[in-house]
Amino acid sequence: MNRKHFLAAVAATVLALASPLLHAAETLKIGSTPGATSDAIEALIPEAKQAGLNIELIEFTDWTLPNEAVHNGDIDLNFFQHQAFLNNAIKERGYQLEFVGLGLLQNIGIYSNRIQDLKDVPDKAKVSVASDPVNQGRGLLLLQKAGLIQLRNGNDPGATVHDVVQNPKNLRFFEIEGPQLIHSLQDVELAVLWPTYFVNAGKPEQAGQALLYSGIGDTFYAMGFVARTDKAKDARITRFVQLYQNSPEVKKVIAERFNHNTNLYTLPWQQ
Repeated sequence: MNRKHFLAAVAATVLALASPLLHAAETLKIGSTPGATSDAIEALIPEAKQAGLNIELIEFTDWTLPNEAVHNGDIDLNFFQHQAFLNNAIKERGYQLEFVGLGLLQNIGIYSNRIQDLKDVPDKAKVSVASDPVNQGRGLLLLQKAGLIQLRNGNDPGATVHDVVQNPKNLRFFEIEGPQLIHSLQDVELAVLWPTYFVNAGKPEQAGQALLYSGIGDTFYAMGFVARTDKAKDARITRFVQLYQNSPEVKKVIAERFNHNTNLYTLPWQQ
């Protein structure tokens, strides 16, 4: 083998060995929870691949592990929480995490399998609310908006069931982990939860049957992409957020998951 052919062979070998490393460098691991958030990421995978970015979606079934996974470096991003939830997680666990882009703003609603109108809520009705402090506060604010309770500090988003100072119907509160709230409907008169859980359960029409919805213009409760602070400016992450926010397929899938009911969600980066 002459020198020219030898060098060519060496170069080919080096490229072959480097190829998997280059491929891995362009792979972004994103954690989410089942529903519209995971579906939106999955919809982007083919488009992102064409743009040179491989996306690996990892689904979690609780609201603790996605932040742990980003914090530990097991995944690059998560997409399941809003700023209020992240602020609380940082306060409790000391995470060095931050938002790098907005992805979806969901309404929450007061739902019931037994009651057709809020004026018909019976005395001592059972009401399920999220067990985590941030989403519990948001749910209680909606119950206050409905005129069912009065909270100690008015519109303070950090309220808990212990801050209910007026409860004329003697509502009985049950604190349940967020993803399980939809399953509580068979046991309670009212449940405060997210429309996307009905969609995920194959009941998109029920998502539009809440007795009352929260407002959808508050980006403080918009779900977004969260990364470790030391990786927030990673070029792969920036490229992913840009692709997500400009993808027609992402917008299409989100609309489908909310049964094309624009009262249930908004795309917060457009506001």
